[in-house]
Amino acid sequence: MDGKDTLWVFGYGSLIWEPGFAYGARQIALLEGYERSFCMRSIHHRGTPECPGLVLALDEGSGQCQGVAFEIPARIAEESLEYLRARELISAAYLEERCAVQLQDGRSVEAVTYVIDRAHGQYCGGLALEEQARIIAQASGRRGPNAAYLWNTAAHLAELGLRDPQLDWLAGRVRELLDPQTLSVSR
Repeated sequence: MDGKDTLWVFGYGSLIWEPGFAYGARQIALLEGYERSFCMRSIHHRGTPECPGLVLALDEGSGQCQGVAFEIPARIAEESLEYLRARELISAAYLEERCAVQLQDGRSVEAVTYVIDRAHGQYCGGLALEEQARIIAQASGRRGPNAAYLWNTAAHLAELGLRDPQLDWLAGRVRELLDPQTLSVSR
């Protein structure tokens, strides 16, 4: 497929394991200048206004983030964007950006991705890992337990060979905080 005829989307969290849209191809990609972080309070999908959870966001900084770039054929690009906007922009805490990502095959493409709006009330960057673990262990929202979101993301990153030491630590710590019956939770 010619890159001009397609839309690229960069996923760094749940889009990796549950994109929710059709795509022609996908590959590992690197985004410079942003880091994957549990820096957004979730009051819809993985928490509630009364008991917010935490979800991943891209937080601007000096780091980088490895994720997955999805190539979406032009014929379904607009409907895919509509779906993504309904899913990702539910509370306006994310900003839709077009960023250059480096594909594993060496090409650089512009991809739609969702980054945190640091001025939004749901932004909570800088929380200690232990505090993140405690929040994730207790929160649940419309799409299920916050812990399942963390575990699914960490597991799928590992399957792709994309280790994230902070997510791995959080996944282990949240398991320690929850009782054995909770471990059977599905996504």
